[in-house]
Amino acid sequence: MKIKFILTLFALVGLLSTNVSAQTADEIIEKHIAAIGGADKLSKLNSVIMEAKVVAQGMEIPMTMTRAHNKGWRLDINVMGMNGWIVMRPDSGWTFMPFQGQTKPDAMPQEAIKEGLDQLDVQSELFNYKEKGHTVSYLGMDDVEGTECYKLKVVTKTGNTNYYLIDPSTHYIVRSITKRKANGQEMEVESDFSNYKPIEGGYVFAHTITSQMGPMEVVKITVNSEIPDSKFTSGM
Repeated sequence: MKIKFILTLFALVGLLSTNVSAQTADEIIEKHIAAIGGADKLSKLNSVIMEAKVVAQGMEIPMTMTRAHNKGWRLDINVMGMNGWIVMRPDSGWTFMPFQGQTKPDAMPQEAIKEGLDQLDVQSELFNYKEKGHTVSYLGMDDVEGTECYKLKVVTKTGNTNYYLIDPSTHYIVRSITKRKANGQEMEVESDFSNYKPIEGGYVFAHTITSQMGPMEVVKITVNSEIPDSKFTSGM
């Protein structure tokens, strides 16, 4: 259950058969990148701190997600007055969830670390995906709440499979579907994205994210601030 819980939180971001499909996928991605700020801005995105609140089981749960590009990922969460956290780096990770009965930090299983490595990329796995070793397929159109959206399949360098549904009118991602393995079983995590807003610096982020955890409302987003390496250790 612990691994499944971690993979669900990671979810709070093949080679194409023909040249025509490849061109179509690349055109969709190019328009998506332009819609969320542009390639130049994304190339300079080094960190993101997202403060949010989730409403689940009648409770309002505050959380803060801190990400430094390819360096570290941290989620701080407060449940019933208890502070928990998940920390991950490229080679290690720890969890401390006192509301799940933990009394001290536990090392993250290697399976969960592998599953979460893609989350260290704050610039979007679609941005410069070829250079990163990912492959993308355009699968045609698919329905999301009555809107026909472009559907892209991404197989990352780490072997994870993600699907992105992109609204053709805004070129924003409106749904992601990730396939993960937990305790030897494949699970599917679906997240919906809406309420896109520009923030300081010209970046555009979704401010409402709905997943199995419940609806998450983003309160504040800070980009490109200095984040010390000590933020991503088991001692905090």
